[in-house]
Amino acid sequence: RQIWLARATPEVDRVADIWSAYVNDKARDSVTIDPSNSTWKVLQPTFGNLMATSITRDLCRTHYNRRRREHRSDSTIRRELEMLRAALRHVLGHGAPAVWMPPPSKPRERYLTRDQMEALLACVTTPHVRLFIILALTTGARMSALLDLTWDRVNLVDGFIDLNPAGRHLTNKRRATVPINGTARLALDEARRASLSEYVIEYGGRPVKSVKKAVSAAARRSGIMCSPHVFRHTAGVWLAQANVPLAKIAQYLGHTSTRVTERHYARFSPSYMLDASEALNL
Repeated sequence: RQIWLARATPEVDRVADIWSAYVNDKARDSVTIDPSNSTWKVLQPTFGNLMATSITRDLCRTHYNRRRREHRSDSTIRRELEMLRAALRHVLGHGAPAVWMPPPSKPRERYLTRDQMEALLACVTTPHVRLFIILALTTGARMSALLDLTWDRVNLVDGFIDLNPAGRHLTNKRRATVPINGTARLALDEARRASLSEYVIEYGGRPVKSVKKAVSAAARRSGIMCSPHVFRHTAGVWLAQANVPLAKIAQYLGHTSTRVTERHYARFSPSYMLDASEALNL
């Protein structure tokens, strides 16, 4: 790996070359960075032709202001700058310049109640979309993990789903192994009997690339606005509301630490900090 990094590291610290070296090195670990090249397209006008040593906090703020004028959210811009920082650190190590970025946005508040979930599912007639929504809720998995899921990782006998395919390089977006509950089992049993391919979520015998448009259409029909990620957030909220310990929620959702779980879901737990509050009674 040291030999590869020595060969892949650009001779000059031009940001465009650093980005290319970062993307190519990650690809050797089967990690796809910026698959549609969309992030680099928005970073390139500000940083592409500069040397890494030219990056300053003010230059990062310039990028931020330009993207705000293009009506992009702080969270989107922060994600772009985080990827730039990752590339610089990956190639330059401790010599990477500091990258300024806007503060993190507040945790997502949008989640569905059980009544809303039932109303949404009542407006979904396409089998693969319905299956996706049920699995997204019952596993708490991200859309990409479910659309990658194959039947060889669904153990209906012992009752668990392994969301992490063999050979997948571990990233910050971890994938867990989760049990199959009753709701998921009914949906999976039906889907398995009708399956035409190795993929759990399929359409016409082929894997599905995205369900964003289908979920958006179902949301409009039902009047319950949501996106695929809302189901994952809903799973976390329901677990917290049921007083499931935060450490278990973190493991279920594949969080790298309980700090992330606490930030997003602790406030939904009826017992969280209750003992501390009770200790202050007169």
